[in-house]
Amino acid sequence: MEVDLELNRVVNEIKNNKSRSILLQLPDGLKPRAKEIQDRIQKDTNAAVFIWAGSCFGACDIPSVNGIDLLIQFGHSEWR
Repeated sequence: MEVDLELNRVVNEIKNNKSRSILLQLPDGLKPRAKEIQDRIQKDTNAAVFIWAGSCFGACDIPSVNGIDLLIQFGHSEWR
């Protein structure tokens, strides 16, 4: 089953916020696709995209990193 990561929505959010440094937080199931996601976002936004290699146990597990304009947190469930 192919997962819709809504990357167009992610790119639009980055552009609307004029974010220049992005941190991606992915659950273990999506970490194998991290480079693919990073490349697509960087190509479409020219932002610096970093991948959080630590844990991702849900919406309450937010990394604290200085110098990041926007955190994009992917999960297994829809959350709006």
